[in-house]
Formats: sequence, C-alpha cells, structure tokens
Amino acid sequence: MRTIRGVMGVCHILVEPDGRGAILLDTGLVGEPWQIRWRLRQLGLGPHDVRAIVLTHGHLDHAGNLAWAKTWTGAPVYAHPAEQAHIDGKFPYAGAARWCGRLERTGRAVLRVGAPVKVDVPLTEGDELPFWGGLRVVHLPGHTLGHCGFFSARHSVLFSGDLFVSYFLGAHLPPRFLNSAPELIPASLEKAARLGARFMVPQHYDVLDGALHRARFERLLARRSQRQAARARPAV
Repeated sequence: MRTIRGVMGVCHILVEPDGRGAILLDTGLVGEPWQIRWRLRQLGLGPHDVRAIVLTHGHLDHAGNLAWAKTWTGAPVYAHPAEQAHIDGKFPYAGAARWCGRLERTGRAVLRVGAPVKVDVPLTEGDELPFWGGLRVVHLPGHTLGHCGFFSARHSVLFSGDLFVSYFLGAHLPPRFLNSAPELIPASLEKAARLGARFMVPQHYDVLDGALHRARFERLLARRSQRQAARARPAV
C-alpha cells in the first residue's frame, strides 16, 4: 500500500500481491497526479498496470482527478451508482450540505478539476472485488448516500473512506455540512465496528497506521456512547 498525500486528504495505491498491477483507491483533488505517476514508476509499474479506479464516494476531494486518472490509465471506474451525481457535479445538496455544494462548485471553477466521468462498474453491498487479494464492498451511507468502505479479509483492514477522520487529536466525524445524510451515520459506524477489522484506514489521516486509527475509532464510539447515556439519564 502506498499513500498519496494531496492538499485535501489522501488516496492510495494498492499493489497486487504478485506486484504486477495496482488499483487506485480514490484520486484526490490537488497535488496527486505527479505523485501517482512517481510512485508507480518506483514500483516498476506504468499507467496500463492500473487495473481499476475504485471510489469510496464522489466528493470532489476524492474524485477531482478522476477524469485525469481514467484518461491516463484507461482503467474502469468502480463506484456506488448513487455517487454518479456527485462525480458529475450535479448532486442536489440540501440543508447545511448546500455549503458542500458551494465549495465543490468553487473548486471546479478555480482548479479546473472534476470533469464528469461515467461509472463503469456499479458497486453494491457485499460485492467481492478481485483486487489486492479480495476487497468486499461495505456500504456505509451518511457522508453521502453511496459512500462505501472496502474490507480486506486477507489483511484484516477496512478502508473506511470518510466515515471518520483521524488526526493527532483523535478521530471525529466529518463536519455536518459535508454530510448529505447524517441520520444514516450512526448505523454505518455500528456496521463498520461489527466487521471486526484489526486495522482501519480512513481517507483523511496524519500517519499511515491502521492499528492507531482503529484505536481512535473505538474511542470515538466510546465517546458517542457516553454522550448518549448521559442524554438518556433522567434529570434529578
């Protein structure tokens, strides 16, 4: 696994066990293309060795370079069908999430990224992808309706997308204005926890340490549980 760190977050190159191919997990927004080319060259790989471009979701900071990556590699794009509107810049944001839409429109206009790209392979819960020794699609809606994680039983790792972010001060949920369906997030948190992955790798983090991010995730769940218990406690 190789981290590609851009201005707004990270994406990943997952190298196949035989070393003869790779997939891109998200494509980033600013600063990623040259790093992707460089990392692949380091691995002795070229654009046509990229077997798939797999998206956790279609927000601009994850799919901004999708058109470039698709053109450069020719690889098929895998994503949940609900993300097509996000990829195309046509999702009808509502409520607080309208601010997310405004930020994305500004990003497209200023950075000249985020051109529409057709999803070649629609994903659904439980799909088994033949990459990196096997990746199971885990639908984790809330951040977006089609937001997905990817679970590797072989490596006991969950790539959790933007279910949570993990930095020096610990894990927390994305800001409310970035979540299209926040009411779905609690169930997605519980679903991710039930997988029992030894390691978790979000798409926004400080250091690549799956055990650390898993521990931070557990503390996040514990804090949420304590707050819920306090709210349920009758007033004296």
